[in-house]
Amino acid sequence: MSKPKLALLLLSAALFAPALWAQNAKPADAGDPEVVLHTSLGDITLELFPDKAPKSVANFLQYVREGFYAGTVFHRAIPGYLVQGGLYTRDLQPKRTHPAIASEADNGLSNLRGTIAVARGADPNSGTSQFFVNLVDDRRLDFTGNQSGLTWGYAVFGKVVKGMDVVDRIAATPTHGIGPFTADVPNPLVVIEGAQVVGEAAPAAASSAAARQPDGG
Repeated sequence: MSKPKLALLLLSAALFAPALWAQNAKPADAGDPEVVLHTSLGDITLELFPDKAPKSVANFLQYVREGFYAGTVFHRAIPGYLVQGGLYTRDLQPKRTHPAIASEADNGLSNLRGTIAVARGADPNSGTSQFFVNLVDDRRLDFTGNQSGLTWGYAVFGKVVKGMDVVDRIAATPTHGIGPFTADVPNPLVVIEGAQVVGEAAPAAASSAAARQPDGG
């Protein structure tokens, strides 16, 4: 092979090498997923922790992508404690959910102010769509052992990175007892108008059909 032809082949290989490398290179870390809750009092942006709570995050993202949270409300607001939502409609009827997930409360994350955790009933493994945001550092809700539902604690799976002022406004809303709840329901209701994963298209709203629930109120 003549030197000019050899040089041409080497040049062609050099030109194509970056493209081949780019196809086979490991993609850059995109960071933890974020979700925006569009509420009637403003937006709340959540950063999720799939490395620490993979089941809880996958469960939450499934509901978000299905449009489940659109039209649900924050049905519990207790100043100095938490705000909770993600299951009940404006009529305070529970929506049909997927099966409950196993608790990840033993993941080492603490229920500090601004963290979001899986709400559940007496059974640690009864969490479905409901979640709560901690208004204060509340380590009483952390995992301390697997002896009972009380010691098991509540699984933190993310935190508020923008809109904590909105969470505080929800907590400051006057409350009353209505429907199935004897107290702590914001009046007027604070509605989640939609939820979407940052960088993804907003999902269509899911059905609001009601069903019996294992989740605590």
